Amino acid sequence: METLKHIKSCPIELVVKLINKKWVIQIIRDLFFGKSRFHEFKEDKPDLSNKVLSNCLKDMEKNGLIHRIADKYDKKNVRYILTEKGKSLNKVLYEIAMVTVDSENYSDKLANDLKTSFKENLL
Repeated sequence: METLKHIKSCPIELVVKLINKKWVIQIIRDLFFGKSRFHEFKEDKPDLSNKVLSNCLKDMEKNGLIHRIADKYDKKNVRYILTEKGKSLNKVLYEIAMVTVDSENYSDKLANDLKTSFKENLL
C-alpha cells in the first residue's frame, strides 16, 4: 500500500474514467461481438441518439480504445475497430459478465449459452 501513496493517479481510477461514460461498455461489447458500424451500435439501443453516439465514439477514439477507419473512396463508409488498449479490456469484461451469469436466476442452459458466447467473443 505504500506504493499507492506515491502515485498521482490510481490505475483503476484511470481505467474507470475511460469506460464509465454511458454507452462505452456496451459499444466495446458490441465491437467484441462483431459490430463495427455506426448503425449497428444503435440497433438495440433505442435511447441512444446519433449525437450522443457520435460524441461517444470520438471520445473512445481520443482515449485510444478504438480506431476509426473510413473508406478512402466513400467517406461515409466508416468502421470502428478496437485498438490493443481496447482489446485489453476483454478479460475484465468477461469476468464482469460472469459475476451476473453466475449469480442471477438464469436457467442452466441459458447460463451455459451466455458463458460460451462471451468466452468465444471476449477471450
